[in-house]
Amino acid sequence: MRARREIDVPALVEKARAGSPRALGRLITLVENADPALREVMATLAPLTGSAHIIGLTGSPGVGKSTSTSMLVTGLRRRGLRVGVLAVDPSSPFSGGALLGDRIRLSDHVLDDGVYIRSMASRGHLGGLAWATPQALRVMEAAGCDVILVETVGVGQSEVEVAGLADTTIVLLAPGMGDGVQAAKAGILEVGDIFVVNKADRDGADATAREIRHMISLGDRTEPGLWRPPVIKTIADQNQGGDEVIEAIDKHWVWMSERGELTRRRRVRATREVEAIALAQLRSRMGGLSGDGVLAEAVGEVLEGRLDPYAAADRVVEVLT
Repeated sequence: MRARREIDVPALVEKARAGSPRALGRLITLVENADPALREVMATLAPLTGSAHIIGLTGSPGVGKSTSTSMLVTGLRRRGLRVGVLAVDPSSPFSGGALLGDRIRLSDHVLDDGVYIRSMASRGHLGGLAWATPQALRVMEAAGCDVILVETVGVGQSEVEVAGLADTTIVLLAPGMGDGVQAAKAGILEVGDIFVVNKADRDGADATAREIRHMISLGDRTEPGLWRPPVIKTIADQNQGGDEVIEAIDKHWVWMSERGELTRRRRVRATREVEAIALAQLRSRMGGLSGDGVLAEAVGEVLEGRLDPYAAADRVVEVLT
């Protein structure tokens, strides 16, 4: 077997910050593969993160997430901002890789040096995101992206994890794909900061926007000073409505900054990230206790009725700690 090639992490980070898409792509690949160099990568990137505005786009399949993402990239580039796009695709059942459907609709930006587009396979992870998404965002932040758009897998009910990852969450809907009651059932009314009714040239767009506004009005968002999510109609494939969405994003950023909400959201995000890494490490260590180890012994006693599950778990935790 060939020896593993050593990775010069500082040099790789420096190239990524200088605008090398190859270096940035390699860093994200290290994240996806949980490479042994990942700890050094994260330690090097830590002082360089925290400045990008992370915007999540979510919605049911077919509402036009990739087309809307392309529209927003166009508007943000007109401002001279460096934009990163992290598109989480369903995994191929054969290769396990991303299906790359987003690349087709983002082809207008492929040759733009100010735009970096990365597809990431969900690999069966629920919630519309991949498990490596938080670390991949850190890499793109450190590489100098001013705005990062996170496009999730088409979500169904309860798959709204993007809200815990983004500073601003945009929920996309389309006429004929479910009324306000269905949106409420899916849990998206609670997580959306901005609602976009795409394909507004279709019949029923006005009714869909009206239903969403009504459902929002039923929520507890009437207190003075609270953010009231706007509902915006767009036709993304004709590049109509993008400026209004970006204006709403700007207003939400100002509101979060003035109210301390941005700091709160980022603290919650960092807490979840640290917890997830810690739990992954504990699961890895628990794997070493299986077989003929402490875990197997405790499970055996539970099956025989000599130990309850809580006491068994206490025994395993005691060994781990």
